This record gives sequence, structure tokens and C-alpha cells, in this order.
Amino acid sequence: MNIKPLADRVLVLPAPAEEKVGGIIIPDTAKEKPQRGKVVAVGQGTKDEQMILKEGDVVLYGKYAGTELEANGEKYLMMRQSDVLAIVED
Repeated sequence: MNIKPLADRVLVLPAPAEEKVGGIIIPDTAKEKPQRGKVVAVGQGTKDEQMILKEGDVVLYGKYAGTELEANGEKYLMMRQSDVLAIVED
């Protein structure tokens, strides 16, 4: 991975959208955007805000959060740390 977020931004790999719900196969056009993903890179933070997130964290984020980008055939989301709603702990 050669993308390094700046300041308080994080790069998130979204979880795959569900293909099947209750035995019904959902077509691509009807799938909801996932709101869960894994942090794959973090910036250094700003002088006013320390980075809480770290690589490997599984996070929940808003439905329309972040900017979509594609690298190495994968789709990622670049967003500010403040766009992340929660860290999912197992």
C-alpha cells in the first residue's frame, strides 16, 4: 500500500456488502453501502487532535462519510478521524 493519509485522516477498507439476506440473493443495484470497515492506514494527527485510531481497528462510520478511491484493484474510503462513529471491539 503506497497511500499515506495526512493530518487527521484515515484510510478504511469497507467490509463487503451482504450478498444474501434470509435466503434471498440481493442484486448489486439494491445492496446497501457497508458502514463498517477496517482501518488500513492513519495520518499523524494535528497539533490540536491526537490520533486515536490505529491500523487494524474495525470501525463504524456514517453512511455518506469519506471519499471513495481505488488503488490496486480495491475500493477504499478516505475520511477524517471525526467521521468515525465507533471502534468495534470483539
